[in-house]
Amino acid sequence: AIEVSVRNICIYKIKRITLKMYTRRAFSILRNFSTRDLHLGNLKFSPIFPGTSNVLKTLPLARLPQAQSTFINTLQIRSYAKSKDKKKEKGKKAGKVEINEAQLREVINFDGVNDHMQKAVQQMRDDFVKHLSLRSTSGAIESLRVHIDGAEHELQELAQISRKNPKTIVVNMIAFPQTIPDVLKAIANSGMNLNPQQDGTTIFIPIPKVTKEHRENLSKNAKTLFIKYRDLIRDIQNNTIKKLKKQSDISKDDIFAIQTQVTAIADKYIAEADKLLATKQKELIGES
Repeated sequence: AIEVSVRNICIYKIKRITLKMYTRRAFSILRNFSTRDLHLGNLKFSPIFPGTSNVLKTLPLARLPQAQSTFINTLQIRSYAKSKDKKKEKGKKAGKVEINEAQLREVINFDGVNDHMQKAVQQMRDDFVKHLSLRSTSGAIESLRVHIDGAEHELQELAQISRKNPKTIVVNMIAFPQTIPDVLKAIANSGMNLNPQQDGTTIFIPIPKVTKEHRENLSKNAKTLFIKYRDLIRDIQNNTIKKLKKQSDISKDDIFAIQTQVTAIADKYIAEADKLLATKQKELIGES
């Protein structure tokens, strides 16, 4: 009875050792799938039972279709999932921001912000018309801004303006002769390539020929005006966001959402101003 018990215990231990060995080797096989044929010639198998040493010499992968398919397909699925996630993230970044006006009105002066940005673009458009003409017109001269003692006036408020001939504009300063130095300075710095000539209380403005240099200068002036109004729009945006962040009763998520929308509104008006600049420069340089 003792011999039978010892023999049974030995057989049980041998079975457990055999199971552990083949389990480990099975995992090793799965981890080392790299070629079409699975070569196990370098692996040494201790013969536990007679005739088992050469069983696994070279095993084609085709004999393990389920193991191969499961392992490789799992890797492919993970790879595709990452690729799709990246595409989704890129799509979100490049996506258009939706403007929720109702949400914005609850926390900021949306109408005021929108109106100020819109007016900045309109003012730039007006300045392009008034100050960036290839040929100076009486209208452009009339609306010329003159700074006097810290105040700003249009030239037509200070003088009578007329055209003597197609090549000369006459500015009569008899009503406010004391402002002549300021008017001369404003005309010379108008960016219209004008060279005013004073005769008593009268200023004569010869209209210059349109040269390539003049066109290029006007184009540079257009860029300067664009930068001025672009920065104005950004200032409106930044001031709005600064006030928003001071409100303690708004969550961080809501602040971020509103900040994103305000930035999108500013970007829209800057893009509009940029299109106006491109059109104006094309006109000034003479490109078709």
